[in-house]
Amino acid sequence: MELSAIYHRPESEYAYLYKDKKMHIHIRTKRGDIENITLHYGDPFIFMEDHYEDSKEMVKVTSDALFDYWQVEISVGYARLQYLFEIKDKQGYSILYGDKGCVEDTLENLHYEGNGFKLPYIHEIDACHVPDWVADTVWYQIFPERFANGNPEISPKKARAWDFAIAPQRDNFFGGDLQGIIDHLDYLQDLGITGLYLCPIFESPSNHKYNTTDYFEIDRHFGDKETFRQLVEQAHQRGMKIMLDAVFNHIGDQSPQWQDVVKNGQKSVYKDWFHIQEFPVTKDKLATSRKLPYHTFAFASYMPKLNTANPEVKDYLLSVATYWIEHFDIDAWRLDVANEVDHQFWRDFRKAVLAKKPDLYILGEVWHASQPWLNGDEFHAVMNYPLSDSIKDYFLRGVKKTSQFIDEINSQSMYYKQQISEVMFNLLDSHDTERILTTAKGNVQLVKSALAFLFLQRGTPCIYYGTELELSGGPDPDCRRVMPWERVSSDNDMLQFMKELIQLRKDGAHIIKRGKYSLEEIAPDVLALEWYHDDHLIRAVFNQSKENYLLNRATADLVSHCQVSDGQLHILPKGFVIFVEDLETAAN
Repeated sequence: MELSAIYHRPESEYAYLYKDKKMHIHIRTKRGDIENITLHYGDPFIFMEDHYEDSKEMVKVTSDALFDYWQVEISVGYARLQYLFEIKDKQGYSILYGDKGCVEDTLENLHYEGNGFKLPYIHEIDACHVPDWVADTVWYQIFPERFANGNPEISPKKARAWDFAIAPQRDNFFGGDLQGIIDHLDYLQDLGITGLYLCPIFESPSNHKYNTTDYFEIDRHFGDKETFRQLVEQAHQRGMKIMLDAVFNHIGDQSPQWQDVVKNGQKSVYKDWFHIQEFPVTKDKLATSRKLPYHTFAFASYMPKLNTANPEVKDYLLSVATYWIEHFDIDAWRLDVANEVDHQFWRDFRKAVLAKKPDLYILGEVWHASQPWLNGDEFHAVMNYPLSDSIKDYFLRGVKKTSQFIDEINSQSMYYKQQISEVMFNLLDSHDTERILTTAKGNVQLVKSALAFLFLQRGTPCIYYGTELELSGGPDPDCRRVMPWERVSSDNDMLQFMKELIQLRKDGAHIIKRGKYSLEEIAPDVLALEWYHDDHLIRAVFNQSKENYLLNRATADLVSHCQVSDGQLHILPKGFVIFVEDLETAAN
């Protein structure tokens, strides 16, 4: 038994209150090393008199390249918990594992109070709570300047012609606005979208709006507050949520606060709003982009970093966050560069916004494993770029073996508490990455496979505007081309595919949310994904090999790149099928 591989930590993603007074307990062991694990548990005060009250066998829920992961769900009928793991390897050797580490498996050690892990009191208020609506949402990300021009009268004077073939530059405009989004809400509803994530819409001189001038004003080239109010109201009437982009790590250099610092230097009332090393703050002619007298986002001189630990800055930004909830009833905030802002600010942010709207969704932009922000006192979820990278490496770039891909996905599935995983923001591309069709070198079938796999993961899926219309584009700014509206038609294959995929996701959301998950290689480079819950099954087979793969059935709920012959489905290379089944009905 490899003792050094055994790992558990109380009050973490390894032991937490889930929902309905259910506790999830996890433990990690060396892959293939352990035969079974039993959890002994009970109230610590009853234990002192009569030892552990209950025991339950754990289930191995997944494995990655190095480890097996085990889980048990127990009902908490009392407010305190003490527990101990009894671990047996495949040779029959067993140990007890608890707060004192690994000890011999004896009755004396089982009954010794000091060995058990303890949760002294299980407080509901300390649990990770997430908005119930998010797990059932299908998001659509919009870069407002490039989605649709609904009011040409407010377009920038030098706006380019609306042509997706034109490669956008960092400083050009095309005239997209809020009215353009309103005009296409029926299109989005027909597509199946239930949540809109809008890149920044506040006053800013750029086309991307991440250098804010005034957080309390809609950019004049996008419309006004009344237009935005109509957008929110009409979206809500269609059952769609609205998520805005909060850029609180930094502000634009044309903002009144920064201009006051430029003008008045150390005498400015705003000098402590920023991270300034020396004055004056103007960029010296000899200075390089990496040698500025103040901190910025990346090394962008026009985006000075805000000092969010300053009480005045904090009060200002929290007033912004609550203003758009109070006055316009937005449903979510996406937090830009969230990992570079101090944790205390985000704790205060969460308290402020949830006080205004308890079921508001708080989403952080973090590109890596994010446990520090997901303990229940900051974000509800983050943008799931690790999942995105794994899917693109396997389906689009073809640089990962099937076994490696399975190991990565299984490992990521154990990063967070389940309620957090249920609302993770799953995406493949965005305004910050090249578009997936470009990553796939124009191969639409590869894109379909990647999207299908994404939509079958636990979490809330998002597509970037234009993906359903085969919009391509390289890295920023080329990924921000205008929407090719001329491609919308009833015979557009990709558009119809996305409608079917979104509907399939909606129909199976409850299975994915609560089901048991498995991912296995059933033949060389043939991947089988399965969700099972309450006699309902979702099963997908992805053929990433160079040969046809035969299934002994002729129909499926979603088929892509397949042929039917002699009552059998032939999954062609890079094709896939998805089945959704009610096993109880089928048995009858």
